[in-house]
Amino acid sequence: MNGFDFRGKNAVITGAGSGIGRSLALELTARGINGLALCDIREHLVEATAEEARAGGAKVSIHVFDIADRTEIEMLPEAVEVFHGGADILINNAGVTLAGRFEACTLDEFEWLLTINLLGVIRMSRAFMPVLRRAETAQIINISSMLGLIGVPNQAAYCTSKYGVRGFSSALRTELKDSAIGITVVHPGGVATNIMKNARMAQTMPQEEVEKGRAMAEKVLVMPPEKAASIILDAAARRKERVLVGSDAKLAALLERFFPIRTFDRLMALSRLGR
Repeated sequence: MNGFDFRGKNAVITGAGSGIGRSLALELTARGINGLALCDIREHLVEATAEEARAGGAKVSIHVFDIADRTEIEMLPEAVEVFHGGADILINNAGVTLAGRFEACTLDEFEWLLTINLLGVIRMSRAFMPVLRRAETAQIINISSMLGLIGVPNQAAYCTSKYGVRGFSSALRTELKDSAIGITVVHPGGVATNIMKNARMAQTMPQEEVEKGRAMAEKVLVMPPEKAASIILDAAARRKERVLVGSDAKLAALLERFFPIRTFDRLMALSRLGR
């Protein structure tokens, strides 16, 4: 495939109210995007993103809904086509996390996360596939995680969902290899977003463990989301199939490649050596 030019295109972004999603919307605006369909469950936050994008010259529509709502997703493509005339880019970014050991999480909690993080990506991709096929050239950008490369304790649900996004993206890419639709899967490392501050904690997780986990997250979630967005779009413009965002994600990928068993233990050992 040739490179992908964002200028004059229309993009759909989930989780556009904050973090990486917001930064992607604003970076696309700076790169000459024509239209943005911004999706988020938090109206006040997505309104703020939209206001800034409009000031930058983008034509913006706002879609406030829960990504877990299948009916809302199925209605979205028609609304986007009516307002924007079509879509060339789909960015599946919306996500949540659930902290706690597997046995401490209820099945309802586990399934809640999978519905948003994994089924949300699958349903959005399925809903917009006819729209993207009508575009001259199109790109799907799926946000996985560094935890889609390695498994870590207290994040069984999140790791499951992000490994799922990775696998789904890989399989879909093989099916679309002869089409004009490219697939980029993104594995961000420690990006400074509010995902851990807003994390749902397993009902039986001790408060001491909750605070310890949040303190650890503060130490590793350091990359500005604006920098992450720039890296992601640079890679998507080159139609890269996989993007590792940050040195921590690159190290995780390297360890997973050469030491696929107990990757997390080796990562922690290297971390202790670096202190």
